[in-house]
Amino acid sequence: MEFEEAIVMKDYFETMSNMIILSAMMAISLTFWIISMQASTYYGTLQPVSPWRWLFSVLVPFILTTRAVKRKSLDRTGAMGGMVVAFILSMANLSFFSALLVSFVTSSKLTQWKGDMKRRIDPGYKEGGGRNWLQVFCSGGVPVELALLYMIEAGPGEIPVDFERQYSATWMCLSLLGVLACHTGDTWASVLGPILSETPPRLVTSWKEVPVGTNGGVTPVGLAASLLGGMTVGVAYYFSQLLFARELDLAAPQWPIIVYGAVAGLLGSLLDSYLGANMQYSGYDESTGEVVSYDSRTTKRISGKPILDNNAVNLFSSILIALVLPGMAWSYWPQ
Repeated sequence: MEFEEAIVMKDYFETMSNMIILSAMMAISLTFWIISMQASTYYGTLQPVSPWRWLFSVLVPFILTTRAVKRKSLDRTGAMGGMVVAFILSMANLSFFSALLVSFVTSSKLTQWKGDMKRRIDPGYKEGGGRNWLQVFCSGGVPVELALLYMIEAGPGEIPVDFERQYSATWMCLSLLGVLACHTGDTWASVLGPILSETPPRLVTSWKEVPVGTNGGVTPVGLAASLLGGMTVGVAYYFSQLLFARELDLAAPQWPIIVYGAVAGLLGSLLDSYLGANMQYSGYDESTGEVVSYDSRTTKRISGKPILDNNAVNLFSSILIALVLPGMAWSYWPQ
C-alpha cells in the first residue's frame, strides 16, 4: 500500500512540476510578446510576434521536452533548459526551430540505438542520453545568444539567407545553423563510428591507431556520418525556408544551405576531435580494460591533457564554428 501511495505522490509531483514549468514559460513568453508588440509599434520596422507563433513557441517545446523526459533523452534539468532553448529559437525563426528539432530527434534516436553495445564501449553511457542542463547549455547556449541577436537585428520571423540584402541577419542565421550542424555531425560520428566501423579509430593529430572511445579518435564511417548529420540539419533548415521565408524570389539561391550544413557537420566533428585529442585526457585503465578520462596508477596515457571535459569541448567548438564558418560561406555564396 505504501508503495502504491509513493507512486501516486510521485505522479502528482511530476504533474504539478510540469504545470509550474508551463505556467512559467507562458509568463516569460507573454513578456516577450508584449515587448515585441511595443518595439514594433515604436520602431515601425519590426514585425510583431503573432499570437499563433507565441502559442506554438510555448506548447510545442513543452510537449516535446515532456516526451523527451519520459524517453530519458533529457533529465528534469535538461528539460527545463531545452524548453528555454526551443522557445527562444521558435520565437525568433521557425527555420531555427526545425533545425534544432531535427538535430535533437535524430541525435536522441541514434544515442538509444544499440544501447547494450554502447554501454560496453563507454562506461558512462546513459540509456537514452539523459542530457542535463549543463549539456543543454553547452550545445544550445550559443544558438540562444544568436537567436536573441537575430531578433534584435531583424525581428521575429523568417528571412532568406542573403548576404547582399541581409548581411548581419544572414551571418547570424548561418552561425546558428553551423552550430547545430556541428553538434549533430559530432553526435552522429561518435555514435555510429564505434559501432559500424570495421577499422579501429585513428587519432586525428597523429593518425596512429587508438582504442575505441579515445577522445580525438576518428574513423571513415564516423566522418561520413558527421557529414550526413550536418546535411540532415541543413535539409531541415532549407525546406523550412521554402515554407516560411518571405520574398524568396528576390533573394539569393537557398540550396547552398544544405551544402553548408554538411560542411559544418564535417568540420565541426573534426574540430571537436582535434580539441579532444589535445585538451581531453584519454588513458587505458589496465585494471578495468577501459578507456577513461582520468589518470591513476593503473592508467596508461593515450593522448591529451586534462584541461577540458566533453561539455567544454562542445562549447568551444560551437563558438569557433559560429565565428569562422559564415565568413568562409560569404566568399562562396552565390548572389
